[in-house]
Amino acid sequence: MSKIKIAYSPCPNDTFVFDAWAHGRVPGAPRLDVTFADIDITNGMAERGEFDVLKVSYAVLPYVLDEYALLPCGGALGRGCGPLVLTREPGADLSDATVAVPGERSTAYLLFRLWAADVLPEGVSRVVVLPFHEIMPAVRDGKVDAGLVIHEARFTYQEYGLNCLADMGDHWESTTGLPIPLGAIIAKRSLGPELLDLLAESARTSVRMAWDDPLASRPYVMEHAQEMDPVVADQHIGLYVNEFTADLGEAGYAAVRGLLTRAAAEGLVPPLGREALSFVGPRRL
Repeated sequence: MSKIKIAYSPCPNDTFVFDAWAHGRVPGAPRLDVTFADIDITNGMAERGEFDVLKVSYAVLPYVLDEYALLPCGGALGRGCGPLVLTREPGADLSDATVAVPGERSTAYLLFRLWAADVLPEGVSRVVVLPFHEIMPAVRDGKVDAGLVIHEARFTYQEYGLNCLADMGDHWESTTGLPIPLGAIIAKRSLGPELLDLLAESARTSVRMAWDDPLASRPYVMEHAQEMDPVVADQHIGLYVNEFTADLGEAGYAAVRGLLTRAAAEGLVPPLGREALSFVGPRRL
């Protein structure tokens, strides 16, 4: 079998999840040819059909599910882990604000738009897209009025002198009762049901191996963590790698359907077909 071409981010949660598989320690798993790319890049790769397996934003699923299947494991979905809106001053008014976001096809942006629809009657005046690592400096330096941040920024924004105006995850959880969908693992349907089953089981086993021996993944995690403090890397993993990473389960699928159904109702994404999220494996829901 040729190597599976996979792309995921260098963030600690992804390197933690895929460490055992990427280094050939998962018995019977296909070999991987790994490319690292931030999720705004992998979203575009998925829309162009460029890789066999990708980590993408849940927000991009309506655009790619004809070609890709959602795997029931390996992604990021949880509670208390949503994107934040940051400002220089507490309680800032966003009615005439410029807000920096990490990509218009990101789940963070989708959650932000759903939040804004509920709490900002006049909407948001201007949105600009910036790489996520540039957003907090831009808010701090007054280049934008507010920023929508993800990843480890939740743990570090106070170092920039910034304030949390709103937590998109809190809003989502309080209005739906569901966990927060963030990042998904998808694989090409053309690989066939047997290989899709094997990919899902390989991802699930890799997660469990990482939990069983967390120190085994530390070199891989820190090699790609972009000079991140090890304590922050551990917080990042603890927040984004959880029971939903091993198996989306009924609550996970309900969260994904809920997000994309609400977003479609607001005209933010195309509507999903009835079977769009189905998976041709043992965990098919």
